[in-house]
Amino acid sequence: MTIATLAERAFVGRNTITRVERGDPGVGLGIYATVLFVLGLADRLGALADPATDQVGLTLAAEQLPQRVRTAAKVR
Repeated sequence: MTIATLAERAFVGRNTITRVERGDPGVGLGIYATVLFVLGLADRLGALADPATDQVGLTLAAEQLPQRVRTAAKVR
């Protein structure tokens, strides 16, 4: 699909599609969602924010867990 066709179907300009391809952080999330929809990839949008697929986040969370767990003192 050409940039012109994609831009027309997403109702944006060709420059915006070029910015999307470059990963420009100034492009709105709605534009990215529209482009994914036009490309037939909208079902992947839900997985984008799924914490179960964020390996970096899972690793950081695991590092914050206590290194050892103390057992509770026996109550008499």
